[in-house]
Amino acid sequence: MGDNIENKKAHHSTELKDDLVKRLNRIEGQVRGVNKMIQGDVYCDNILNQIESIHSALSSARNILLEAHINSCIRESIEKGDNQIISELMITLKRMMK
Repeated sequence: MGDNIENKKAHHSTELKDDLVKRLNRIEGQVRGVNKMIQGDVYCDNILNQIESIHSALSSARNILLEAHINSCIRESIEKGDNQIISELMITLKRMMK
């Protein structure tokens, strides 16, 4: 049963992947912007607001992927009788809640 995590692959829709790639590209641009702000001695409060925006965007991307993971990978593993996937999910959720 339980495949090694390193051997598992996601199989999400093109739409989901495209959405996540767009979000991550936007976040990457925001991080580069914060880097420039720091180098340009921009006022700390402005930088902190941008960092919070990045944090929020990452949380949103994480939540979208988590929902897709539960609705596809987790569901399929349980349907195949691999209940070990629940332990894997619990470890991931605990890590996310720190």
